[in-house]
Amino acid sequence: MQQALYESTLKSLPLLARGKVRDMYAVGDDKLLVVASDRLSAFDVILDDPIPGKGAVLTSMTEFWLKKLAHIVPNHSTTVRAVDVVAADEQTQVKDRAVVVKRLKPIMVEAVARGYIIGSGWKEYQQTGAICGIALPAGLQQASQLPEPIFTPAAKAEAGTHDENVDFSHVVAEVGQSLAEQIRDITLRLYKEAAAYAATRGIIIADTKFEFGLDEDGVLHLMDEVITPDSSRFWDASSYQPGTSPASFDKQFVRDWLETQDWDKTAPAPRLPADVLARTAAKYQEALDKLTK
Repeated sequence: MQQALYESTLKSLPLLARGKVRDMYAVGDDKLLVVASDRLSAFDVILDDPIPGKGAVLTSMTEFWLKKLAHIVPNHSTTVRAVDVVAADEQTQVKDRAVVVKRLKPIMVEAVARGYIIGSGWKEYQQTGAICGIALPAGLQQASQLPEPIFTPAAKAEAGTHDENVDFSHVVAEVGQSLAEQIRDITLRLYKEAAAYAATRGIIIADTKFEFGLDEDGVLHLMDEVITPDSSRFWDASSYQPGTSPASFDKQFVRDWLETQDWDKTAPAPRLPADVLARTAAKYQEALDKLTK
């Protein structure tokens, strides 16, 4: 397994930003190098211990979905190889975990599709009978499949705070009616096609979030990570049961372990034991293998 990379330290390109997981560098004026580190956040805190191989899994899975769903919407992909835009002694930092992408103007809305009711959607439904203004049938259980997938956008939050669920009118106010409808319709189509495929591999995609941006001609593009364990909830179809919170192919082990610790969910987080790191890495890899092999 690759040595874990907590943070890239490239000197050959200008660093633009570091997110929770990804480091972004400028490649000329029209492209970005996006490096998926092995950092992991839980409860909106970036942990000190990286998950070995996680960045490579996220990158490989995103590339898989971008190819599979390319007929639906243009995406940020280019043909430029990451190893070709950095210095020779920096290539190990980008191999298998970085991509060179088009530089787009990001749309500041999280485009979320839900096929099942869980997480913040479940909490909102219990309080109001709706999610993001969409009324749902009475009597749904936690993790129930919805009658139809729904578009439940979220306003992007400042770093360290939670994204906030919003209704469709918020998206219209942000980007206009026509583009809002395009984002909604494409989000649901992407989700439905991906979920149908994943079902053939024994995985339920309960929900997922997409990021979109515009190119210089105003054309909508899919960008950032696509249907990964970090941006989606993947459940094992063989053990799925409504009324419970299904185990996920992601950082579930980390969250469960942290919940047993005397920790107030502010930085710094407790250091992770080796077995939790190993089991989490194995879950990410298992999701990739199930979907792509």
